[in-house]
Amino acid sequence: MKNSAPPATSSAHGSRARRRARSVPAVAYDFRRPIQLSREHSRILQMGFDGFARQATTVFTSALRTVCQVQLLTIDQRSYAEYVDSLDAPTYLTKFSADPMPGHGVLEIPLPATMACVDHMLGGPGMDQQPVRPLTDIESAIVKTFVERLLGEMTYSLAAILDLAPTVTGIEYSPQFAQVAGAADVMVVGTFDLRIDTRTTTMTVCLPFSGLQPHLAKAAAPAPVSDRERAQRAQAAELLSEAFNDVPVDVAVRFRSTKLDPDALSGVQVGDVLRLTHPASAPLDVAVDDTPFAHATAGSTRNRLAALIVAASPQED
Repeated sequence: MKNSAPPATSSAHGSRARRRARSVPAVAYDFRRPIQLSREHSRILQMGFDGFARQATTVFTSALRTVCQVQLLTIDQRSYAEYVDSLDAPTYLTKFSADPMPGHGVLEIPLPATMACVDHMLGGPGMDQQPVRPLTDIESAIVKTFVERLLGEMTYSLAAILDLAPTVTGIEYSPQFAQVAGAADVMVVGTFDLRIDTRTTTMTVCLPFSGLQPHLAKAAAPAPVSDRERAQRAQAAELLSEAFNDVPVDVAVRFRSTKLDPDALSGVQVGDVLRLTHPASAPLDVAVDDTPFAHATAGSTRNRLAALIVAASPQED
């Protein structure tokens, strides 16, 4: 009695099916908003925002005198309209100038978390139930000083990317009224997990991509080389330039091209005479890779054919 084994093809089909089942689903690509934030730029921003999260943890813990933690969740590229739509209303949104970048940035902390911070800083227990209302003048002064400390830590954390000098320019409770950028303007949004005691919420930082991108490109540039490496590169470039001038190039001296229709060309036989469109008084073309660069007249020198350059050919666009 023989043991029967399943055919190999069914096993292969099963493995392919399992691979398809484990594959990541396709994501729709929006051609109206191409991705411009490269992987290298995202890595640089992640390093900066991770540093800001660590410094913000210290600021929250020391100011509120309770256990706090800030962690970076995501770095996204969104339009400003998408960012505004993602925020709760009302919220505590701080607008700040993003010099030397053009435009403004946003630091957003949900209003319940802001009220809890005020409660802690005024000696309260930071209860779970907080009033949802605009801050009073005293509360606004306390929170403004606190936010300025956070922006100062952002300056320190993003120093490797740009010399940011943020200054608070306004406060908004309704995100739709915060006129920071145009609805279609691309923004870089950092989302942070904010934990105060046992309560968890999110905090966001929004910066203009158009102003941030040149600084990201500069930060991603290779590090400056030493004087020795710079001298070696200069010597290599000089040797390459000298060798380039000695490279042999095939040069053709030819008549101007003549156009023939397919019928005339297919009927060409030995002994036929083709009429050229090259005028008898016109010079010949001197060309490299079918590109004329000079004109010449035919002649000879001793027992060899030669061409005498008579004019340079103007470059064609």
